[in-house]
Amino acid sequence: MTGKDAVMADESTAKRFLVLLIVWLLIAAVAAVSYKFLVKPFFDRKKGDKTSSESIYKHDINIAADSFSGYSVLRSEIFRELLKADGIRLNVIDDKADYSARVKALGNNDVQMAAFPLNTIIETSADKQDFPGTIVLLIDETKGADAIIAHKADLSSIEDLNRSDGGFVLVPASPSEFLARIVVASFNLPKLPEKWMDKADSAQEVYQKFTNAKPGDKKAFVLWEPYVSKALENPGTTVLMDSSKLRGYIIDALVVQRDFLLKNEEIVKKVAEAYLRALFAYTQSPKEMNRLLIEDARANGEAMTEKQAERIMQGIQWKNTLENYACMGISGRSTAGKGLHIEEILNNIGAVLLKTGAIREMPLGGKLNMLFYDKILASVHRDNFHPGKKINILNNAGSGTEDFESVRTDRKLLALDESQWERLVQVGTMNIKPISFARGTDRLNIQSKRDLELLARTLENFPEYYLLVSGHARTEGDSEENRLLAQKRAEAAKMHLVEQGIDADRMKAKASASGTALDSDSQTVSFVVKQMPF
Repeated sequence: MTGKDAVMADESTAKRFLVLLIVWLLIAAVAAVSYKFLVKPFFDRKKGDKTSSESIYKHDINIAADSFSGYSVLRSEIFRELLKADGIRLNVIDDKADYSARVKALGNNDVQMAAFPLNTIIETSADKQDFPGTIVLLIDETKGADAIIAHKADLSSIEDLNRSDGGFVLVPASPSEFLARIVVASFNLPKLPEKWMDKADSAQEVYQKFTNAKPGDKKAFVLWEPYVSKALENPGTTVLMDSSKLRGYIIDALVVQRDFLLKNEEIVKKVAEAYLRALFAYTQSPKEMNRLLIEDARANGEAMTEKQAERIMQGIQWKNTLENYACMGISGRSTAGKGLHIEEILNNIGAVLLKTGAIREMPLGGKLNMLFYDKILASVHRDNFHPGKKINILNNAGSGTEDFESVRTDRKLLALDESQWERLVQVGTMNIKPISFARGTDRLNIQSKRDLELLARTLENFPEYYLLVSGHARTEGDSEENRLLAQKRAEAAKMHLVEQGIDADRMKAKASASGTALDSDSQTVSFVVKQMPF
């Protein structure tokens, strides 16, 4: 072997040694990492298992929500303790009303359940033609907890928003936005600008903009509790509309992630039962509900007085067991035939969103039954569930839930005499296509009948308002004959609404005064919404 060959052999040996060294170093590194992250933790767990006790919790449930007072029962001690008794650990995650993040968390199974306004469910599912969860329970319907307020010196009615500088200050993608959309969809506001939303990041910011508004600012402010109560403590504040005037629109639901539901239906049932029991306990004791609201607000960094808590209790209608049965169409001697079915509610909400351009089409091809799951409550009903049991507030549960709960209905408006009708305050004019008649007659055509039937559906969702049905006729010719024709047209429209189920006592048919603006469109009837003065 030459000297050159020897050198090459030495270099080859050195390279092999170096490669072998690197391989052994890699093996040692992998072994060290494996020991640190796999072997040692395994033995630590084994050691821990031998020196610890079994957890009282068998399941963890994460629920996404926000600080809205309507969700206070979800965060309550009673709800948490009832779940604990079933081996379920509860974690309520406050996402600051970031609904897109809430939908994402639900889809990723970062949370197994979430509270959602129904309009958000419709909007999300219309956009994606899918929704990662399904409704299993209704939480609440606001009856004043969401409100459109204004400085009375600037705006005194919805009608006053009908101007080029009118608009709404609100939190987008929230029940606030949807309440404003209900107004825009339902009332005739042709002068309202196309971009009528002044967006804010939070209800607190809307409240601050309200308190800082300059005189002459023709804006309405849309808030939810507890900010509604705070705003009403300011002198000169007026409510243009609140959710107490509505039915079946501003509703929150408990949604369950679909994969989790498929694998854990019994756990979901336990959560539903625990929630209904906790709700029953608080609603049976106004004092305890008042305390819950104040403590819940404090935990969320907000101060709340007892007076504000009392107003919130009046403004939120928490949905009890029987109302949930009724809404899901689950039959029972106290639930049959009362209230709107959830599918009707979802359709009505979708119609508002379509009319105001929030969505381009109904979600899921119009198959809105895909957004709710009635089998959880159906199973609860079959078990003769009573929410008063297991919480030590009933000595005798009676024959059933209906002995302690009821399905609440809207109050019937009183019939008014002529002087009372004159004292009503105008809210606005309904947004409806002109109701046409054959010239010189009071006969409704087919399209006008259809339009009145759509109006009747809207009026069912505004149960607290009276309606002035105003008939119009030509100004030229015999004035008395024209007045009689206008009266007959108003009566014809009113009668068709009565045939659709609208109470005759809440409507008045009347010929419009000669020479009014609408008389230029002489073949129509207008519909003016009115309410009792505050």
